[in-house]
Order: sequence, then C-alpha cells, then structure tokens
Amino acid sequence: MFISINQLNKQFLDKNENAATVLKDIDLQINKGEFVSILGPSGCGKSTLLSIVAGLTEATSGKILVEDKEIKKPGKDRGMVFQQAALFPWINVLENVMFPLKKDMSKKDAEAQARKYLKMVQLTNYLDHYPHELSGGMQQRVAIARALAMDPEILLMDEPFGALDEQTRTRLHGQLEEIWMETKKTVMFVTHSISESIKLSDRIIVMGTRPGTVLTDIKVDLPRPRDAYKTEMVEIENHIMSYLKKEIDKVISEEQNHEANI
Repeated sequence: MFISINQLNKQFLDKNENAATVLKDIDLQINKGEFVSILGPSGCGKSTLLSIVAGLTEATSGKILVEDKEIKKPGKDRGMVFQQAALFPWINVLENVMFPLKKDMSKKDAEAQARKYLKMVQLTNYLDHYPHELSGGMQQRVAIARALAMDPEILLMDEPFGALDEQTRTRLHGQLEEIWMETKKTVMFVTHSISESIKLSDRIIVMGTRPGTVLTDIKVDLPRPRDAYKTEMVEIENHIMSYLKKEIDKVISEEQNHEANI
C-alpha cells in the first residue's frame, strides 16, 4: 500500500487544559495514483489529518507510512496546497514558483521547471505579474504549479477552491482533473463540497465529527469527465448525505447548546 494510516489519534488541550480528541482510530489505505477526497462537516479533523500526513502536525498516537517509511516531518515526497495561495507578494509569478526549487537546482533548471508547470495551469501569459495583480483563482493556480514543480509523489490539497466563486471552481476542477490524469500524482483532497468530491475523486472518505472518525469509504466508479452522469452523481450525493445528516445535526446541536450557555 502506498499510503497507510494506522490507528491514528490526535488530541489537543482545550482552554481548561483538558485533552480534546480531534481524530480517533483513523485507519486508511491509499493506492499509488489515487485521487482521494476527505469529506465531512466542520470540526471532523479533515485538515488536521492532512497536516499530519504532510508532517506539519504530530499525531498523538498511531502511524502514517508512505511506501513503508514512517512520516514524522515534512518531506519532498509531499506537496501541500492550502485554501489561501500563500504567495510571496514581493516577487512575480515565475519567481514564486521558482523559489522552493533554487535550493536543489541551478537558476536555469529552476526556471525551466517553473515554466513547465505554469504552462500546465495555463498561466504563461502572467509570468511577470505580481500576486496582487491576479484573481483568486489565478493565485491558486500559481500555488498548484509551485507544489507540482517540486515533483512530489503526493499532492495534499486543503480546500484549495473553498474561497472561490462557483464558476472559477468549476473551471479549476477541470484543470486539476487534467493535471492529475497527466501527472498520475497521488492526491488527498480535503473539501466540504459533496459535488466537488464526486466530480474529482476515485474514492471519498466520509468522516464523522467529535471526535473525527471514518464513517465510510465510497468508491466513485464513474467514467471521466463526469458531467454527463448527473443522475448517477445525484445518487452518490444522496448516499453520502445519508451518512452526513446525523453528523451535521450533531454539530448544529452542539453550537446551539454552546450559544445558550454563553
């Protein structure tokens, strides 16, 4: 198995110094080249799980293995794309993508690599632009190009399109799908959107909340592109909602109780 998550648990201390369990007994196996979405309500630990796989957050217990090697810190085999593009505002698009490459490559090779992936995300006409001159969707395409330029085996994406409008999201769905099919990267994709997960994924991991656990693992066995299979997509969406409804109701109830006690 390419990525193996075994009995993973994560606890944080709350304001009263009590241990709060965010993730509980997460067991997950991901094959090389799979596109896997992590879906669930707010507070279920999706982003925390991704951060642990990235090596940015330490698990309380359990292990994550990539090709039988335990993950304990960030590595070049894993590239991360966040909800916000996190570009350097004082350098242009080309330099932003080149920046992490210059440690291991000559300037000439880094530029060639950056240009390759900026072409893949269709930004070759904006190489000299600065981040503030780009739309939100274009900034995310730069962030994706920067992650891909590092040539990681695993691409970790934490709600990368969550802050974008629907039209821009739809366009980037198509681009991401094309890039994934071309590069064959293994992708772990965190999202709140059921339709987004169905459109993009080979598998959808549905998580429950408080503490975060895996409710079900759904294989999406539909041909790509999937827009022509709307009936089948709605059926999968209804199936997912049957799992999520109870979890969403739980979150709403907890929030209402919290507000009532303030």
